Amino acid sequence: MSTKKINRRMFVRTTALTAAGLSIGAANAFPSGTGAVRNKLPKWKGFNLLDIFSPYPPKGPDPSKTTEDDIKWMADWGFDFVRIPMAYPRYVLFDRSRDITKDEVYKFDEKVLEEIDKLISTAHKYNMHVSLNLHRGPGFCINAGFHEPFNLWKDAEAQDAFNFHWSMWAKRYKGIPSGKLSFDLLNEPLYREDMNDQFSKSSPLPGELYRKVAKGAADAIRAVDPDRLIVADGNGGGSYVTPELIDLNIAQSCRGYYPHYISHYQASWVWKDPAMAPRPVWPGIIDGKQFGRKSLEDFYAPWIELLEKGVGVHCGECGCYSKTPHEVFLAWFTDVIDILTSHGIGFALWNFRGTFGIMDSDRSDINYTDWYGHKLDSKLLDLIRKY
Repeated sequence: MSTKKINRRMFVRTTALTAAGLSIGAANAFPSGTGAVRNKLPKWKGFNLLDIFSPYPPKGPDPSKTTEDDIKWMADWGFDFVRIPMAYPRYVLFDRSRDITKDEVYKFDEKVLEEIDKLISTAHKYNMHVSLNLHRGPGFCINAGFHEPFNLWKDAEAQDAFNFHWSMWAKRYKGIPSGKLSFDLLNEPLYREDMNDQFSKSSPLPGELYRKVAKGAADAIRAVDPDRLIVADGNGGGSYVTPELIDLNIAQSCRGYYPHYISHYQASWVWKDPAMAPRPVWPGIIDGKQFGRKSLEDFYAPWIELLEKGVGVHCGECGCYSKTPHEVFLAWFTDVIDILTSHGIGFALWNFRGTFGIMDSDRSDINYTDWYGHKLDSKLLDLIRKY
């Protein structure tokens, strides 16, 4: 695997000029008379920042910690959105030698809260919209790796704690306009038989149950900050529109991971035996099923219909694990973001630096560009900047 060096000033200048030309087309994406429906949300595009993603504090230097240079580069390249998926145990105080108790869920760690303040402030310095998300909320996370003291979908105590956390965030950031900060209630809700087993049988939530939990949190936020923009992730792990939320004045967030055969090829947290994952192609047949542009259009059709009902839509996560062949990834992802952005739906890659990102993704099948000591996937950057 080789790398090639380029001059940063010339690269930024060139890509900025390209973006300027493309932005004129973007402004006319819905010309008068086409009948296309405008999205109530801006077409934000950017990245997820994983500083608070783990429930455990780092034991040493944290490779996922976002630097100011990271955010400056994003801005230089024309991006305007960051999502911060947080695990609540990271910002609460408890005895980490044992499982957390229900009472400890309420004990906030001011030092970590101030780290989050600083990350948000830095993003705002570079004119990024920040989406604050509970990736792990009290009583639920789509991932295993932390033992919860209760179940968000079954226990009133968990729902009370969930609402308390969002009330805290609403008080802390009251006064920051929604154009700069939104609250994404809970990452990728679903119902799993065993909350602590990653591979336990799971299914979409009953719509009325999701509505109850989302409304409780939204009410807690709006009791403090009535105008805060609130987002709910798609049901069933982010995939499905939730009609039961439409009248709550809550935007909804889809995912750019369909089909998982492409986006999560050989990912250990998806496949019990990654070696058994079928080889991805695009378009083509995977595991006996035909996939291509049409299957993507069918998958996103309910999200486009949601726009027509006046609900704002954004794609809070998308991208592809580094084990997927790069050319397959780019062919598939071109279709994904073309479908989304042609309807005014913005998107955020799962990360900036890392196995889903544009830097340091640890792929073995591409020539990286050397970028101040980082390995930059220039082809992926060029692709997402076009939209």
